[in-house]
Amino acid sequence: MAQRARCVLRGRHRQLRYRPDPCPGARAPREVFSAFGCDGDVHWTPEAVREWWRDRARVTAYLAARRPVWEADDEKSGQGTAAAAEAHAAYLGGELAAHLRAYLFWLDERCSPTAADRLPQL
Repeated sequence: MAQRARCVLRGRHRQLRYRPDPCPGARAPREVFSAFGCDGDVHWTPEAVREWWRDRARVTAYLAARRPVWEADDEKSGQGTAAAAEAHAAYLGGELAAHLRAYLFWLDERCSPTAADRLPQL
């Protein structure tokens, strides 16, 4: 069970206190999030985002090709993988473009766009 950032004590919230690990390096010899894209702004450039966007058909083709396999797995496991892939494909063909345009603005300006800002083109 994951630890909670807050706990309830007699109807009032208080911050949990954790003892610091005396040797954190022994348990995590390297940054655990480095492979998960938490540092994406360091690696993504506007050019790289646009290149990925131009090549997005590869992702949708992969999702379409794998759908029969995921549907068969879902019949056994009931995990809903095929539905999740379909939702992801819909996102790729839908509002992702607007989200990426806002991200391009962020990469260029290092601030979130306002309603008055003009977003860059993909």
